[in-house]
Amino acid sequence: MDVVVESLRDRLVSAGAEMLETVGAAQLGLRAIAREAGVSHGAPRRYFPTHNSLLAAIAARGYLDLQAEFDALQADSPRARLELTGLAYVDFAVRRREMFTLMFRHDLLEGAGENLRETITRPMFRSWRALVAECAADPHGERALSLWTNLHGIAVVVATRSIEAIAPGTDTRRLVVGAVAQYLGSPA
Repeated sequence: MDVVVESLRDRLVSAGAEMLETVGAAQLGLRAIAREAGVSHGAPRRYFPTHNSLLAAIAARGYLDLQAEFDALQADSPRARLELTGLAYVDFAVRRREMFTLMFRHDLLEGAGENLRETITRPMFRSWRALVAECAADPHGERALSLWTNLHGIAVVVATRSIEAIAPGTDTRRLVVGAVAQYLGSPA
């Protein structure tokens, strides 16, 4: 039997990721994470010189989790995969609202470590752009960017339940598929 021993750094990130959903990023302090991980309050400083550097590591975990969900999707066509990816994105925002919010707090995360833009977010967007290009001409990536911003907006209003205030009973699946159709045209 293989026993996997999680490093202290990983334990701190795991503890922070678990706590994030219950307390939110604003209340996610180094001492509280250390306590949750069962280590001294000074232990996080060995790996994370600032609070924001720990938040960046937690956000990186969220991006990796989201990418794993994307990678697990099975579809018969690029268009179907694109729709499933959009639905998975919205679903992730709903299920892991605090993580989703943290992942896009570039004001907190920029320069905090992990080099998220270069190592995760830009490669993830390049994959998105390639998937959109498999479905429709998009030489400059503008269609991919416009569709992603639309889906991100849907994810935010659905995750925060703001949509219920203006359009109760909205079918999220229909909204996502409609956004894809708006940017790519009706399926053939």
